Amino acid sequence: MKRILVTGGLGYIGSHTVVELQAAGYKVVIIDNLSNSTMDVLDGIAAISSERPDTEILDLRDKEKVHTFFNDYNNIEGIIHFAASKAVGESVENPLLYYENNVGSLVYLLKECRDRGIENFIFSSSCTVYGQPDTLPITEDAPVKPAISPYGNTKQISEEIIRDLSHASNLRAISLRYFNPIGAHGSAEIGELPKGVPQNLVPYITQTAAGIREELSVFGNDYPTPDGSCIRDYIHIVDLAKAHVIALQRLISKENTDDFEIFNVGTGKGSSVLEVIHAFEEVTGNKLNYKIVDRRPGDVISVYADTGKANRVLGWKAEKTMEEALASAWAWEKKVRGIQ
Repeated sequence: MKRILVTGGLGYIGSHTVVELQAAGYKVVIIDNLSNSTMDVLDGIAAISSERPDTEILDLRDKEKVHTFFNDYNNIEGIIHFAASKAVGESVENPLLYYENNVGSLVYLLKECRDRGIENFIFSSSCTVYGQPDTLPITEDAPVKPAISPYGNTKQISEEIIRDLSHASNLRAISLRYFNPIGAHGSAEIGELPKGVPQNLVPYITQTAAGIREELSVFGNDYPTPDGSCIRDYIHIVDLAKAHVIALQRLISKENTDDFEIFNVGTGKGSSVLEVIHAFEEVTGNKLNYKIVDRRPGDVISVYADTGKANRVLGWKAEKTMEEALASAWAWEKKVRGIQ
């Protein structure tokens, strides 16, 4: 049976996508280097799916090992590529790490696609490519702005590389530009568990509620938004994972109308940082210890998606609510921490 390769498949988005792929009947093989995940995630995937996917612990920066992997697994039908470093601040401090890890690894993967005739490729992109948008909501036709971080630049460069190869080969690719994934699987078997201090809002919220973080910082309350805090489009992780399965099926079925297609994946609704905090308090009954602090350099004021293209062309739509996402994130945090 042919397989789908999921790089970074033990990570937050990757693991949820593996679950949805297996639920849809696909055989999956995972590559992960455990830089921001653990092997325990496999147990969670198996508990949900009753199936433990083959997993190779491998750093995609190692060109020879990547080549050997594809010799061993010569029945790959498609690739969903998540594996990448993703901390904006770290990318500013260590840009070469990000270019090597995010761009170099992609090149090695795409070489194998070209040489082995693997035609179906889903890329994990980001709304960071839009920067501070000129108009809201953001459509896929919005201009790609100069990146404000090396991380954002790696997403832009990667999309350009994939587009170039799709024009020069048989590669069919879809780039999913997602907004802010939150929440956990409803089983609480898998969820977001960043190593070190969380870089994203919701795990910082849940860790503050669990007493792991003393205080949550809200970076600015003087932005030109209704409550002064930044606005983002928060999408439930399960909805996001399902979008990958639908996009993959589009490629395998050769329903794509272009060699390289781009879709926004969000809810189409913006929520402010303070709205998310208050929604969490309402859903869980936990009062959060938070403090307004100075703005953070580089933060975009407001970003949310126009999801019309994904709704219309893919037949995909976000279904789960902010409240469901926050409740699932808290259920996951409690399970991980042993909180009753």
